[in-house]
Amino acid sequence: MDHNRHGGKSIIVRLEMNTSEVHFGQVASSIFEAGGDIVAIDVIQTSQTVSVRDITIAVTDTVDIDIITDRIKDMSGVRLVNLSDRTFLLHLGGKIETKLKTPIQNRDDLSRVYTPDVARVCMAIHDEPRKAFTLTIKRNTVAVISDGSAVLGLGNIGPYAAMPVMEGKSMLFKQLADVDSFPICLDTQNTEQIIAIIKAIAPGFGGINLEDISSPRCFEIEHRLREELDIPVFHDDQHGTAVVLYAALINALKIVNKSIHEIKVVVCGIGAAGIACSKILLSAGVKDIIGVDRQGAIVSGTDYDNKMWQWYAEHTNPNRVQGSLQDVIYGADVFIGLSSGGLLSREEVMSMADNPIVFAMANPTPEIRPDQVEDIVAVIATGRSDYPNQINNVLCFPGIFRGALDCRATTINEEMKLAAAEAIASAITDEERSRHYIIPSVFNQNVVKAIRDLVIQAAIKTGVARRIPREYR
Repeated sequence: MDHNRHGGKSIIVRLEMNTSEVHFGQVASSIFEAGGDIVAIDVIQTSQTVSVRDITIAVTDTVDIDIITDRIKDMSGVRLVNLSDRTFLLHLGGKIETKLKTPIQNRDDLSRVYTPDVARVCMAIHDEPRKAFTLTIKRNTVAVISDGSAVLGLGNIGPYAAMPVMEGKSMLFKQLADVDSFPICLDTQNTEQIIAIIKAIAPGFGGINLEDISSPRCFEIEHRLREELDIPVFHDDQHGTAVVLYAALINALKIVNKSIHEIKVVVCGIGAAGIACSKILLSAGVKDIIGVDRQGAIVSGTDYDNKMWQWYAEHTNPNRVQGSLQDVIYGADVFIGLSSGGLLSREEVMSMADNPIVFAMANPTPEIRPDQVEDIVAVIATGRSDYPNQINNVLCFPGIFRGALDCRATTINEEMKLAAAEAIASAITDEERSRHYIIPSVFNQNVVKAIRDLVIQAAIKTGVARRIPREYR
């Protein structure tokens, strides 16, 4: 049986059964009645009186694993020896490792990779620092850096707990774009310390990917680092989300046959991602964007403590519309949700313009579920993988960094982000595009190369490329 139909969530229990008191059929029935689905059985040890088995049990998200284990523990003649989760097993010892490109097999090899011959390479870089890009790992290496203050939907869980996410990011960099990256979690949430640490380690990297740093500190950290470093600094929670959202919007607008210059967009949730999404849409030509947060619409003429909100008020909402989400969404062509689950009602969607586009991107629960408005929207997208049209920044960052590294860009500017979005959108042909397919899969092998190519072209055109790859000369 394919346990993937359960979303891939499974546990492995090791049971010691006294065969004189219980038989396996009773155990299997008890597991099934508690909501579990046995997908594999491994016999570890058996004798005339005792049987030890590892049982893999697939469960849906609605099933409480504790109920299954309690049922097992209550059975006479059964001892729960161990409980493992496939996800935890995958993380044992971490998910990444380093490997040698050239093995050290003899003294001659040792002398060339280390002392004494390595000294000549060191001095070559000392004399011409730019040679670090060709003679070290710098040219293909990104630091994935977090302080653990805003990890996924988990909040401020700290640097140790953030490491599995950063390791996963490094895996994606390598598999999707062949970029080497290191997960670095900092045991400080002081803005100045974070900036100083990243500046100090920057010589070893060709790019910096900031991840899961809370707002508004993330704005200051990224801005300062972009000003003070000569390598790309990219806060993925902001700009990765923005790039993929704009790519999805390009295709959604083609379906409803609306111009990006004429649409009214409501953005709900004006944090790091909400501001970045609004900025890229402004750059793309959207003229009417209204941002809404807990306090209502953000309007110019109001004094905000958050200086990014002050900027937002001055650059959006040209008609100075005021009120709550319910007030401002009337007649909107596009809703973009980056807030929390259940905030948008069916009635509010019905008040939007004809053929509305809804991007309900809150995780794990979207602002409104697709099944609630499937019959009244033209296109709906979420941040979840179990609904069509997942807006996932995994589509963006591998290709962007691949392009930036290959042309040794000094930064990732707005033109490069727009180019990346256009590349993602173009991965879906006119024949393929539909209301349920506006964004390609993260496993689409054409996406990274398409992003790389357009990002390099944009970097060259805007003068931030220090190297012109051979194919563009």
